[in-house]
Amino acid sequence: MCHWLRREGKFWGALRSADEGIAEETRALGCRRCGGPLHRADYPRKPRGIPGEVEEAYSRRRSFCCGHCRRRATPPSVRFLGRKVYVGERVIAASVAWDDLLAAGVPRRTVRRWLVWWRKVVPATDFWQTMRALFRRPVAEAQLPRALVERYGIPGSDSFECVLRFVAPLTTESASYVRVDVLHAEDGGL
Repeated sequence: MCHWLRREGKFWGALRSADEGIAEETRALGCRRCGGPLHRADYPRKPRGIPGEVEEAYSRRRSFCCGHCRRRATPPSVRFLGRKVYVGERVIAASVAWDDLLAAGVPRRTVRRWLVWWRKVVPATDFWQTMRALFRRPVAEAQLPRALVERYGIPGSDSFECVLRFVAPLTTESASYVRVDVLHAEDGGL
């Protein structure tokens, strides 16, 4: 059985804490349209692919509503990849494991759709065009997300969490851009 099927509670807790931190940074920035204050307006999620013991903690996605213009501001997330039903970790894990095995509980058709997203949609985004310059050696776009997971194979880190933090800005368009935590390898670049 693959290591990604046995994630511990502290992994899921770390992702939740990271999302809370990103949400607070977003709230502090205020509305990107009018500068007004942001009020909490979370919405429910029914995520797939997580252990039952953390399901309650993953049942809401942080979001905000402007106190002046009433526009929604949903912060980037390391737990959810946009509107995908499965949690981000499972999207990465199933996409990486595609070549080796069928991901437990994720239909082949769904994984194929995710691979198209990773290999066609992500490389075409302005975010990717800008952020790929951070890598010392080019990342093989035809091998996403596996190429990112391997690149973030930093000793003492969880490469899936690093990839989720890296792609977090892709998870929303309604909030201001919040810093991306990018870990660099010991040689000074990724």
